Amino acid sequence: MKQIKTITVAILALASVSLMSFKVSSLSNKFNIACNAVKVNWVKESHDFGEIPRGKPVSIEFEFTNTGDEHLLIADVATSCGCTASDYTKEPIAPGRSSKVKVSYNAAAAGSFTKTITVNFQDASLKKTLEIKGTVR
Repeated sequence: MKQIKTITVAILALASVSLMSFKVSSLSNKFNIACNAVKVNWVKESHDFGEIPRGKPVSIEFEFTNTGDEHLLIADVATSCGCTASDYTKEPIAPGRSSKVKVSYNAAAAGSFTKTITVNFQDASLKKTLEIKGTVR
């Protein structure tokens, strides 16, 4: 009788361990699929305006493509100073579709400049920092 209990407990323990490892493996696979589901491909991540006139705004559009298999949403775009403004789509971007982040710079002072623009997506792992630079004459 004692041997039957021992064998039964051993079988149950083995079955439990097998099921647990199967569930962990399944969750791991689902997590990897989810991580690979959202991807962004930028055409370029920086722009040099060269020489620009003081007090005359200049703009550039940074283009990107949703290369993942889920919709992509920009949460917000933050600029490094008040002289830089941005505009972007507030609608979800479907897989395979492209969109743009428009950045405008209005120079108040002469000299060289470098400004950063941070694009925050709904998926925080996709955060991207773009850069503009140039010289104001």
